[in-house]
Amino acid sequence: MKKITKAVIPAAGLGTRFLPATKAMPKEMLPIIDIPTIQYIVEEAVQSGITDLLIITSRSKKAIEDHFDINVELECALTKSGKTQVISELRKISDMVNVQFIRQQEQKGLGHAVYHAKTFAAGEPFAVLLGDDVVHSEVPCLKQMIDVYEKHPGTILGVQTVSYDNISKYGALDCSKVEDRVYRVKDMVEKPKKEEAPSNIAVLGRYILEPEIFDALEKTKPGAGGEIQLTDAIKMLCESGKVYGYDFIGRRYDVGDKFGYLQAMVEYALRRDDLGDVFSEYLKEIISSL
Repeated sequence: MKKITKAVIPAAGLGTRFLPATKAMPKEMLPIIDIPTIQYIVEEAVQSGITDLLIITSRSKKAIEDHFDINVELECALTKSGKTQVISELRKISDMVNVQFIRQQEQKGLGHAVYHAKTFAAGEPFAVLLGDDVVHSEVPCLKQMIDVYEKHPGTILGVQTVSYDNISKYGALDCSKVEDRVYRVKDMVEKPKKEEAPSNIAVLGRYILEPEIFDALEKTKPGAGGEIQLTDAIKMLCESGKVYGYDFIGRRYDVGDKFGYLQAMVEYALRRDDLGDVFSEYLKEIISSL
């Protein structure tokens, strides 16, 4: 079995839910405290054993490329200020993984974005991590999924149980249980009404895909708005019986949503050694004064 060492992060979206902040700044660069959202995603990939990373961007996302590059001018200024520790931290960002970039010239859906990774994948299985989903967990979410892949080779979908009131926001699985936290997927329904949902097991921003996905994407017809959906391509693969859902362990944040972003900001701050105690006291004071 081929070891999974490649991952793809689609980051070409317009970020309209965070306008006007994202008019000039990529939504993936919005910080959770002092670390851009996309860096959390990249760190999860690296901690899961990924050595080669493809980030799919667009012409307005140059800041992402700059973030993972070396900034000689900044390092010179920091050297003159004696801030060598900061330089070391910045170098870790540029050295953490072999990263490549490719532009998606038109935003035609997630499936269209993933298809850009065909040459990069080079016939190997690979991971996809969506930048809107940040997962805090003891064992990295992707590492958990890779462990499942080694036992159940095939397409692996990162899933969690949500309330039926919220299932209409996600793709819902029609599935049967294989073992603890692992489901065999028979079908998927994209954003169903709660009374029509086959389950409340939702797909949440992490995938392990095999090379067959590209053949399926080539056969996938554009849907609403001319977009090619990754879900439609995966549905084709369900017929093989090798599509699984894994209910990953971890606290997932939808940072593409304003409330989810605020939740991440608060909870990550509370976990930090340099901020947790003082921020906790501040929140208690604010709440008691309301």
